[in-house]
Amino acid sequence: MALEDIEFRTDVTVELIRHSASDADVLFAARVSTQGEQTLESAAAHDAATDRDQGLINYLMRDRHGSPFEHNSLTFYVQAPIFVFREFMRHRIASYNEESGRYRELRPVFYMPGPQRKLVQVGKPGAYDFEDGTAEQTALVQDEIRTVCSAAYESYQRMLEAGVAREVARAVLPVTLYSSMYVTMNARSLMNFLSLRTKREGTHFPSFPQREIEMVADKMEALWAPLMPMTAKTFSDNGRVAP
Repeated sequence: MALEDIEFRTDVTVELIRHSASDADVLFAARVSTQGEQTLESAAAHDAATDRDQGLINYLMRDRHGSPFEHNSLTFYVQAPIFVFREFMRHRIASYNEESGRYRELRPVFYMPGPQRKLVQVGKPGAYDFEDGTAEQTALVQDEIRTVCSAAYESYQRMLEAGVAREVARAVLPVTLYSSMYVTMNARSLMNFLSLRTKREGTHFPSFPQREIEMVADKMEALWAPLMPMTAKTFSDNGRVAP
């Protein structure tokens, strides 16, 4: 492997692979409480959203009646550095399947903060902000990451070439390495994730996510919101608190 084969990225990939998710799913689930048995066909009979529908979703969100938001499913494909996945899996509200370094040779793709990434932490844990770094700091970060990741991957390759098992050789690789996974969750779980991993004005409970996982969350929200526009709007209107 030549050094030029090692790739450094500053972005993340999020794709919506499949879904069964609409505002009608929320209304269908909620109205069975008061109307009894319904079929999906009868629940979907009125396709046009009404003020009554919006009012019901707002009521459910505002008063945190969360279970009607669970009757749907979204599966995302995510490519991101491993340290993002370790944060992601703190959320025990989804199903995950990640690529395995035991069963395949890992690709030499590493994360490098781009020039817009804020580098300097000001304040103490729990009460801090990030500020822009200098051009010198940005150059230092990028040079160090490039040097360390290149050396680590070369070490990984030497061990593989010597016959060392993949699951052992991978121990030298840093968490800047990109991995990929499928993650499946419902809208209630997604809103919980978004409430913690995005930073927005007007939230009832401010969040302070690491920028790299916020990049993933932003893309997930952009894919979900058009599928459930009333739910997404009501989520934001009510302070981005998951029901």
